[in-house]
Formats: sequence, C-alpha cells, structure tokens
Amino acid sequence: MKREFDTEKKLYTLSLLVKDIPGVLSQVARLFSRKGYNIESIASGESNDPGVTRITIVIRGDELMISQIAAQCRKLLPVIAVKVLDQANSLQREFTLIKVKAEDLTSRGEVIQIAGVFRANVIDVSRETLTVAIFGDGEKTKALLDLMKEFGVLEVVRTGTIAIERGRSTIYDETKLKEEYTYGKNVL
Repeated sequence: MKREFDTEKKLYTLSLLVKDIPGVLSQVARLFSRKGYNIESIASGESNDPGVTRITIVIRGDELMISQIAAQCRKLLPVIAVKVLDQANSLQREFTLIKVKAEDLTSRGEVIQIAGVFRANVIDVSRETLTVAIFGDGEKTKALLDLMKEFGVLEVVRTGTIAIERGRSTIYDETKLKEEYTYGKNVL
C-alpha cells in the first residue's frame, strides 16, 4: 500500500549527526543546493560525542520532499544520523542580536522596557544605540523585532535554529544500522 504524503508547504527541521571532518558542512549544504532546496536556517556545532558535529537545518517544503532529502542525507558517508523533528515534540531556539536607535532617554527607556517583557537583555549601550540579545523561538524573535522597528533597527544578527527533542527521545534513536553505516567504509 502506497503512503499518502501531506503536500502542504511548511517549515521542517532536520537534525543531523555527522563526523567532524573538514568540508562536511559544505557537503551537506551542497546536497540541498543540488536538489534545488532553499535552506531557511542552518546551524552547526559540537555534540556531546568527540569527533561528532550536530547540524540543524530548517527548510520549507512538503512531507514527501522532506522524507526524500532526509533519505539522501542518510546516504552521505560522514552522516551518522538524520532525524526530522516534529515541532510539537521538540524545543527549537535561536539567538538574535538587535541593534536599535535610542537617541534620547525616552526611547532608551522604552527599548529597555520592551526588552524586559521579552526576557531579552540589553548587552551594549552607546549614546545613540542599544544592542538587545534575545534567545527564543522564531515567533518570539519576530514579535520583538516588529516592536523594535518603531525605534529604527540598524542591524540584526541571527544564529539560525538549534533544536532538540523533548523527553526521552534522542537523535540516536534514528542512527543508521551499523551495517549500513560501516558498509561504505569497508568497501572504499
């Protein structure tokens, strides 16, 4: 029986564990490029295992596209595990720095108050600007940015999304079968 896939385009988050070798991030990104998929967000960093990097990728697509790109990622030799994270069962956060005009005491006070409501921190102050740091989900960041536009946003820097599953589930639950992972290494 053939499985029916949801054709609605939405954001999906893929979490990958890869060997920490030179060029692995480029290799993964090129796979998406070759398939014509636009990466909305990509973040890479150390994992809890020495020599293993975790890459989090957010892309817009439908369910069939996501299952196909996840399968393609699993075929890459440096890839140890790939998991499509369900938004409802995962924590997804990003770090954002926002530099805002604050040329008088009134606007400074308002920016500081708004930042406080969002549990953001003012991390730099000059005579004309404040820099606000916020850690949270994309919707929280967007809401803060929308309010800061009134003061004049001078610059924004975002890390990209990082994500982890809630509860007991881990990316290790989806690791490649040992034979599948080691096959290519023994042949080459």
